[in-house]
Amino acid sequence: MTDAKHTTGGALVLDGSALRDRMIADVAREVADLSSVPCLATVLIGDDGPSQVYVRNKHRQAQLAGMTSRNETLPASATQDDAERLVRALANDPSVSGILVQQPVPAHLDGEKLLALIPVDKDVDGLTTVSMGRFMRGMDSLVPCTPLGVLRLLQYYGASTVGKRAVVVGRSPLVGLPLSVLLARKGIDATVTLAHSRTTDLVEVCREADILVSATGQARSIGRAHVKPGAWVVDVGISHGEKGIVGDVDFDAVQSVAGAITPMPGGTGPMTVACLIENTLAAWRLQH
Repeated sequence: MTDAKHTTGGALVLDGSALRDRMIADVAREVADLSSVPCLATVLIGDDGPSQVYVRNKHRQAQLAGMTSRNETLPASATQDDAERLVRALANDPSVSGILVQQPVPAHLDGEKLLALIPVDKDVDGLTTVSMGRFMRGMDSLVPCTPLGVLRLLQYYGASTVGKRAVVVGRSPLVGLPLSVLLARKGIDATVTLAHSRTTDLVEVCREADILVSATGQARSIGRAHVKPGAWVVDVGISHGEKGIVGDVDFDAVQSVAGAITPMPGGTGPMTVACLIENTLAAWRLQH
């Protein structure tokens, strides 16, 4: 590890952008030796601005990894049949290695039905019912990208997880719930508390954590009082404020007490994309 840097308060900065670049370069070397080129296909429905930015970034990283990419778009007025027809066509296309339906979809569409059309071996987001069920049971599956990115970030920068107490704030099926399961898995072996908006004495619960992860989308809801001195603090939440992207963690207040901390932006976001690209390579291998 050569990317380590520290804040003025002394905390180690968990630079997700630097690690993403390393991971993408590693994937590119593997892709160069394959018998065919993996293809990532995204489905973007509507004109949500942040979603368009996220999708462009995913395709840029796929191309840097030597993969091909397809961005399939539908207007916000698309019907459920239109959307299902597109996802089904990608599912049946042998040249497509991985499929991602960008969330959120327009309110009149049933996003769960769209996800259900993605074959388990092409579910590079790891979010379908089948993929999540296999993941929860410890079976081979493509792991959800954001939880996997958090774990990779902790491991790369040297966090000790065995026997450590981890607190995950936020119980969404996209991040909090699968991350709690991942951190508790054999070989990682953290003791995990899953906290949420109804948790009594949240500050005290968080202060027990050696590893504190927040994924609520509540801007600057995690402050200095929540953090045990020396704890590793990972910010997954994203809010869009007047001055740009804001995380769950009050970085300026927390960095002076934490042992390690992710920046926002530049922390977990790049890792989510890196793990998506890794999952696309893994999906290609499953299909070949």
